[in-house]
Amino acid sequence: MVPIVKVLELVGESHTDWQDAVASAVREASKTVKNISGVEVANWTAQVESGKLVEYKANVKVAFVD
Repeated sequence: MVPIVKVLELVGESHTDWQDAVASAVREASKTVKNISGVEVANWTAQVESGKLVEYKANVKVAFVD
């Protein structure tokens, strides 16, 4: 039997940095999804206030084996 890989698209958020935003998305996904095998970052964005980055966001695709 050939394993089936599924992909979820999520947005991770962090007040620290983009890497933490990605990790946040994976942490949240792993609460309900088993067998996560990889992550692809599709887009990076951030919220700016008074000339400073205050919230980092990462649009990610999380792959898992079903």
